[in-house]
Amino acid sequence: MLKIAFHPCYEHPLKKGHRFPMEKYDLLPKQLLHEGTCTVDNFFEPKIVAETDVLRVHTEEYFFNLRALNLPKSEVRAIGFPLSETLVNRELIITQGSIDACKYAITNGIAMNIAGGTHHAFSNRGEAFCLLNDQAVAAAYLLHHKLAKKILIVDLDVHQGNGTAEIFKHNSKVFTFSMHGEKNYPFRKEISDLDIALPNGTDDQSYLSVLKRTLPKLFKQEQPDFVFYLSGVDILVSDKLGKLSCSLAGCMERDRYVLEFFYANSIPVMCSMGGGYSPDIKTIIEAHANTFRIANNLID
Repeated sequence: MLKIAFHPCYEHPLKKGHRFPMEKYDLLPKQLLHEGTCTVDNFFEPKIVAETDVLRVHTEEYFFNLRALNLPKSEVRAIGFPLSETLVNRELIITQGSIDACKYAITNGIAMNIAGGTHHAFSNRGEAFCLLNDQAVAAAYLLHHKLAKKILIVDLDVHQGNGTAEIFKHNSKVFTFSMHGEKNYPFRKEISDLDIALPNGTDDQSYLSVLKRTLPKLFKQEQPDFVFYLSGVDILVSDKLGKLSCSLAGCMERDRYVLEFFYANSIPVMCSMGGGYSPDIKTIIEAHANTFRIANNLID
Protein backbone atom coordinates (compact mmCIF):
# COMPACT_ATOMS: atom_id res chain seq x y z
CA MET A 1 0.00 0.00 0.00
CA LEU A 2 1.20 3.50 -0.84
CA LYS A 3 1.82 5.40 2.40
CA ILE A 4 1.62 9.19 2.45
CA ALA A 5 2.67 11.58 5.20
CA PHE A 6 -0.03 14.12 5.97
CA HIS A 7 -0.84 16.01 9.14
CA PRO A 8 -3.57 18.63 9.73
CA CYS A 9 -0.79 21.16 10.42
CA TYR A 10 0.28 20.88 6.75
CA GLU A 11 -2.50 23.37 6.06
CA HIS A 12 -0.26 26.41 5.86
CA PRO A 13 -0.91 29.13 8.50
CA LEU A 14 -0.33 31.83 5.86
CA LYS A 15 -2.42 30.31 3.11
CA LYS A 16 -5.15 32.97 3.14
CA GLY A 17 -4.08 36.00 1.16
CA HIS A 18 -0.53 34.81 0.57
CA ARG A 19 0.84 35.45 -2.89
CA PHE A 20 1.57 31.75 -3.44
CA PRO A 21 -1.06 28.98 -3.39
CA MET A 22 -0.45 27.46 0.05
CA GLU A 23 -3.91 25.88 0.12
CA LYS A 24 -2.62 23.04 -2.07
CA TYR A 25 -1.45 21.19 1.06
CA ASP A 26 -5.03 20.98 2.28
CA LEU A 27 -6.70 20.42 -1.11
CA LEU A 28 -4.42 17.70 -2.48
CA PRO A 29 -5.31 14.95 0.02
CA LYS A 30 -8.99 15.86 -0.32
CA GLN A 31 -8.73 15.42 -4.10
CA LEU A 32 -6.98 12.05 -3.77
CA LEU A 33 -9.69 10.83 -1.39
CA HIS A 34 -12.54 12.27 -3.46
CA GLU A 35 -11.47 10.58 -6.68
CA GLY A 36 -10.72 7.26 -4.99
CA THR A 37 -6.98 7.20 -5.69
CA CYS A 38 -6.43 6.95 -1.94
CA THR A 39 -8.36 5.96 1.17
CA VAL A 40 -7.79 7.13 4.72
CA ASP A 41 -5.59 4.06 5.23
CA ASN A 42 -3.02 5.47 2.81
CA PHE A 43 -2.31 8.44 5.07
CA PHE A 44 -0.29 8.59 8.28
CA GLU A 45 0.31 11.50 10.68
CA PRO A 46 3.95 12.16 11.58
CA LYS A 47 5.04 13.61 14.92
CA ILE A 48 7.67 16.28 15.62
CA VAL A 49 11.17 15.33 14.47
CA ALA A 50 13.83 14.62 17.09
CA GLU A 51 16.43 17.30 17.69
CA THR A 52 19.26 14.79 17.19
CA ASP A 53 17.99 13.97 13.69
CA VAL A 54 17.88 17.65 12.66
CA LEU A 55 21.35 18.36 14.05
CA ARG A 56 22.97 15.83 11.75
CA VAL A 57 22.25 18.34 8.98
CA HIS A 58 21.63 21.77 10.51
CA THR A 59 23.90 23.72 12.85
CA GLU A 60 22.99 24.05 16.51
CA GLU A 61 23.06 27.85 16.34
CA TYR A 62 20.59 28.00 13.46
CA PHE A 63 18.27 25.30 14.77
CA PHE A 64 18.06 26.59 18.33
CA ASN A 65 17.49 30.18 17.18
CA LEU A 66 14.79 28.93 14.81
CA ARG A 67 13.05 27.04 17.60
CA ALA A 68 13.26 30.11 19.84
CA LEU A 69 11.96 32.40 17.05
CA ASN A 70 15.14 34.36 17.54
CA LEU A 71 16.67 34.58 14.07
CA PRO A 72 18.17 37.88 12.87
CA LYS A 73 15.77 39.98 10.81
CA SER A 74 17.89 39.52 7.71
CA GLU A 75 17.55 35.73 7.98
CA VAL A 76 13.80 35.96 8.48
CA ARG A 77 13.55 38.13 5.36
CA ALA A 78 15.51 35.51 3.42
CA ILE A 79 13.06 32.82 4.54
CA GLY A 80 10.13 34.94 3.34
CA PHE A 81 7.66 34.04 6.10
CA PRO A 82 7.16 35.79 9.44
CA LEU A 83 8.29 33.26 12.02
CA SER A 84 5.77 31.75 14.42
CA GLU A 85 5.63 28.71 16.67
CA THR A 86 2.93 27.26 14.42
CA LEU A 87 5.10 27.63 11.32
CA VAL A 88 8.17 26.09 12.96
CA ASN A 89 6.21 23.16 14.39
CA ARG A 90 4.76 22.58 10.92
CA GLU A 91 8.28 22.29 9.51
CA LEU A 92 9.35 19.92 12.30
CA ILE A 93 6.41 17.62 11.55
CA ILE A 94 6.95 17.75 7.78
CA THR A 95 10.58 16.74 8.33
CA GLN A 96 9.57 13.75 10.44
CA GLY A 97 7.06 12.88 7.73
CA SER A 98 9.91 12.48 5.26
CA ILE A 99 11.86 10.27 7.68
CA ASP A 100 8.83 8.06 8.28
CA ALA A 101 8.08 7.91 4.55
CA CYS A 102 11.61 6.57 3.98
CA LYS A 103 10.82 3.59 6.18
CA TYR A 104 7.62 2.91 4.27
CA ALA A 105 9.52 3.24 0.99
CA ILE A 106 12.00 0.59 2.09
CA THR A 107 9.07 -1.76 2.76
CA ASN A 108 6.74 -0.83 -0.11
CA GLY A 109 9.02 0.58 -2.81
CA ILE A 110 7.62 4.12 -2.88
CA ALA A 111 6.29 6.49 -0.21
CA MET A 112 5.24 10.12 -0.33
CA ASN A 113 5.05 13.31 1.70
CA ILE A 114 2.22 15.73 0.81
CA ALA A 115 4.59 18.57 1.77
CA GLY A 116 8.37 18.86 1.97
CA GLY A 117 10.93 19.36 -0.75
CA THR A 118 12.41 22.25 1.21
CA HIS A 119 15.66 22.19 -0.74
CA HIS A 120 16.59 25.86 -0.23
CA ALA A 121 17.33 25.31 3.48
CA PHE A 122 21.09 25.33 4.08
CA SER A 123 22.93 23.80 7.00
CA ASN A 124 23.07 27.17 8.78
CA ARG A 125 20.12 29.16 7.45
CA GLY A 126 16.73 29.05 5.81
CA GLU A 127 15.86 30.58 2.47
CA ALA A 128 12.98 30.96 0.01
CA PHE A 129 10.17 29.56 2.21
CA CYS A 130 12.35 26.66 3.41
CA LEU A 131 13.22 26.39 7.11
CA LEU A 132 14.60 22.85 7.42
CA ASN A 133 15.77 20.62 4.59
CA ASP A 134 13.45 17.63 5.00
CA GLN A 135 15.06 15.33 2.44
CA ALA A 136 18.56 16.12 3.70
CA VAL A 137 17.56 15.33 7.29
CA ALA A 138 15.94 12.09 6.14
CA ALA A 139 18.99 11.11 4.05
CA ALA A 140 21.29 11.67 7.03
CA TYR A 141 18.91 9.58 9.15
CA LEU A 142 19.12 6.65 6.72
CA LEU A 143 22.91 6.76 6.61
CA HIS A 144 23.26 7.08 10.39
CA HIS A 145 20.99 4.10 11.01
CA LYS A 146 22.62 2.07 8.21
CA LEU A 147 19.35 1.85 6.29
CA ALA A 148 21.16 2.99 3.14
CA LYS A 149 24.76 3.04 1.94
CA LYS A 150 24.52 5.26 -1.13
CA ILE A 151 21.78 7.82 -1.72
CA LEU A 152 20.79 9.60 -4.91
CA ILE A 153 18.77 12.81 -4.66
CA VAL A 154 16.86 13.53 -7.87
CA ASP A 155 15.71 17.14 -7.66
CA LEU A 156 13.46 18.09 -10.60
CA ASP A 157 11.95 21.22 -9.11
CA VAL A 158 12.44 24.16 -11.50
CA HIS A 159 14.69 25.84 -8.92
CA GLN A 160 18.13 24.46 -8.11
CA GLY A 161 18.42 22.55 -4.84
CA ASN A 162 21.05 24.93 -3.54
CA GLY A 163 20.64 24.11 0.15
CA THR A 164 20.85 20.38 -0.51
CA ALA A 165 23.99 20.87 -2.61
CA GLU A 166 25.65 22.84 0.19
CA ILE A 167 24.72 20.32 2.88
CA PHE A 168 26.14 17.30 1.04
CA LYS A 169 29.02 18.90 -0.86
CA HIS A 170 31.61 16.90 1.11
CA ASN A 171 29.57 13.71 1.57
CA SER A 172 30.44 10.99 -0.93
CA LYS A 173 27.54 8.83 0.28
CA VAL A 174 24.96 11.27 -1.12
CA PHE A 175 24.92 12.22 -4.80
CA THR A 176 22.94 15.40 -5.54
CA PHE A 177 21.40 15.78 -9.00
CA SER A 178 19.46 18.95 -9.81
CA MET A 179 17.82 19.66 -13.18
CA HIS A 180 16.46 23.18 -13.10
CA GLY A 181 15.89 26.42 -14.95
CA GLU A 182 19.15 28.10 -15.92
CA LYS A 183 17.87 31.66 -15.53
CA ASN A 184 15.82 31.17 -12.41
CA TYR A 185 16.17 31.37 -8.65
CA PRO A 186 18.64 30.99 -7.03
CA PHE A 187 20.56 33.39 -9.20
CA ARG A 188 23.76 32.45 -7.39
CA LYS A 189 23.81 28.67 -7.72
CA GLU A 190 25.60 26.19 -5.50
CA ILE A 191 27.42 23.25 -7.07
CA SER A 192 25.57 19.94 -6.97
CA ASP A 193 27.30 16.69 -7.90
CA LEU A 194 25.42 17.06 -11.18
CA ASP A 195 23.65 20.21 -12.30
CA ILE A 196 21.72 20.42 -15.56
CA ALA A 197 20.55 23.97 -16.27
CA LEU A 198 17.73 24.21 -18.82
CA PRO A 199 17.08 27.30 -20.96
CA ASN A 200 13.85 29.26 -20.70
CA GLY A 201 11.06 27.74 -22.74
CA THR A 202 12.26 24.13 -22.55
CA ASP A 203 9.35 21.97 -23.74
CA ASP A 204 8.23 18.40 -23.01
CA GLN A 205 10.30 16.75 -25.71
CA SER A 206 13.55 18.50 -24.78
CA TYR A 207 13.01 18.12 -21.04
CA LEU A 208 12.20 14.41 -21.20
CA SER A 209 15.01 13.71 -23.66
CA VAL A 210 17.59 15.14 -21.26
CA LEU A 211 16.11 13.32 -18.28
CA LYS A 212 15.93 9.94 -20.05
CA ARG A 213 19.54 10.24 -21.19
CA THR A 214 20.76 11.21 -17.75
CA LEU A 215 18.99 9.01 -15.22
CA PRO A 216 20.15 5.57 -16.46
CA LYS A 217 23.75 6.81 -16.61
CA LEU A 218 23.54 8.14 -13.05
CA PHE A 219 22.02 4.91 -11.81
CA LYS A 220 24.80 2.85 -13.38
CA GLN A 221 27.49 5.24 -12.20
CA GLU A 222 26.36 5.73 -8.59
CA GLN A 223 24.49 2.47 -7.89
CA PRO A 224 22.28 3.99 -5.18
CA ASP A 225 20.29 1.83 -2.79
CA PHE A 226 17.87 4.65 -1.93
CA VAL A 227 16.48 7.59 -3.92
CA PHE A 228 14.89 10.86 -2.88
CA TYR A 229 12.72 12.43 -5.55
CA LEU A 230 11.68 16.08 -5.44
CA SER A 231 8.80 16.35 -7.91
CA GLY A 232 8.10 20.08 -8.14
CA VAL A 233 5.39 20.94 -10.66
CA ASP A 234 6.78 24.43 -11.31
CA ILE A 235 8.16 23.15 -14.63
CA LEU A 236 4.68 23.77 -16.12
CA VAL A 237 4.29 26.40 -18.83
CA SER A 238 1.53 27.98 -16.71
CA ASP A 239 3.76 28.43 -13.67
CA LYS A 240 4.28 32.03 -12.56
CA LEU A 241 7.88 31.39 -11.51
CA GLY A 242 8.97 28.52 -13.72
CA LYS A 243 10.01 29.91 -17.15
CA LEU A 244 9.91 26.41 -18.68
CA SER A 245 7.22 25.22 -21.09
CA CYS A 246 6.23 21.72 -20.01
CA SER A 247 2.62 20.57 -20.24
CA LEU A 248 0.60 18.66 -17.66
CA ALA A 249 1.09 15.55 -19.78
CA GLY A 250 4.84 16.15 -19.93
CA CYS A 251 5.07 16.67 -16.18
CA MET A 252 3.12 13.44 -15.64
CA GLU A 253 5.44 11.55 -18.01
CA ARG A 254 8.43 12.87 -16.05
CA ASP A 255 6.99 11.43 -12.82
CA ARG A 256 6.03 8.17 -14.48
CA TYR A 257 9.52 7.72 -15.91
CA VAL A 258 11.34 8.46 -12.64
CA LEU A 259 9.11 6.34 -10.42
CA GLU A 260 8.87 3.42 -12.84
CA PHE A 261 12.62 3.45 -13.46
CA PHE A 262 13.58 3.03 -9.82
CA TYR A 263 10.64 0.78 -8.95
CA ALA A 264 11.63 -1.59 -11.77
CA ASN A 265 15.18 -1.62 -10.38
CA SER A 266 13.93 -2.33 -6.82
CA ILE A 267 15.31 0.95 -5.44
CA PRO A 268 13.13 2.55 -2.73
CA VAL A 269 11.97 6.10 -3.54
CA MET A 270 10.82 8.72 -1.07
CA CYS A 271 9.01 11.59 -2.82
CA SER A 272 8.45 15.15 -1.57
CA MET A 273 6.24 17.57 -3.51
CA GLY A 274 8.25 20.77 -3.88
CA GLY A 275 6.97 23.86 -5.71
CA GLY A 276 4.07 24.72 -7.96
CA TYR A 277 2.83 28.27 -8.61
CA SER A 278 0.38 28.20 -11.50
CA PRO A 279 -2.35 30.86 -11.21
CA ASP A 280 -5.15 28.27 -11.27
CA ILE A 281 -5.04 26.08 -8.15
CA LYS A 282 -6.78 23.31 -10.11
CA THR A 283 -3.72 23.00 -12.36
CA ILE A 284 -1.41 22.66 -9.36
CA ILE A 285 -3.59 20.03 -7.70
CA GLU A 286 -3.94 18.03 -10.93
CA ALA A 287 -0.19 18.06 -11.54
CA HIS A 288 0.64 16.96 -7.99
CA ALA A 289 -2.17 14.40 -7.94
CA ASN A 290 -0.68 12.77 -11.03
CA THR A 291 2.46 11.93 -9.04
CA PHE A 292 0.38 10.10 -6.43
CA ARG A 293 -1.73 8.34 -9.05
CA ILE A 294 1.36 6.96 -10.75
CA ALA A 295 2.94 5.82 -7.46
CA ASN A 296 -0.30 4.20 -6.29
CA ASN A 297 -0.73 2.33 -9.57
CA LEU A 298 2.81 0.99 -9.39
CA ILE A 299 2.45 -0.37 -5.88
CA ASP A 300 -1.05 -1.75 -6.41
